[in-house]
Amino acid sequence: MSPKFRQEESVSVLMINAQGMMLSVLGQDYFVSYNRVPWLRDARVSSALNVRMAGPNAIEWPELDIDLEIESLKHPERYPLVMKRSPLDIV
Repeated sequence: MSPKFRQEESVSVLMINAQGMMLSVLGQDYFVSYNRVPWLRDARVSSALNVRMAGPNAIEWPELDIDLEIESLKHPERYPLVMKRSPLDIV
C-alpha cells in the first residue's frame, strides 16, 4: 500500500533571493531561476509562497497563473523558454 498523497506537504518554497527561488517538490530540491521563469521575478512574496501541487506531475502558483511540470525542474534543458507573440501585442 502506498503512502497517502498529501498535496499541501508535497511542495514548499525553501528560499527566495535575487536570482530565483529554491523549491522542495516531492522530497527533491530545485532552484528555479528568474531567467527560466521570469514571471516570478516581480511577484509579491506572499504570492510566490503560495505554491501547490497541480496533480502528481506539476506545481502551480494560482495567484500568478504559473504552472510548471516537475519534469521541467529536473531537466530544464529540455524545456526552453519560448514566448509566443499574439497579433494583439503589436497594437
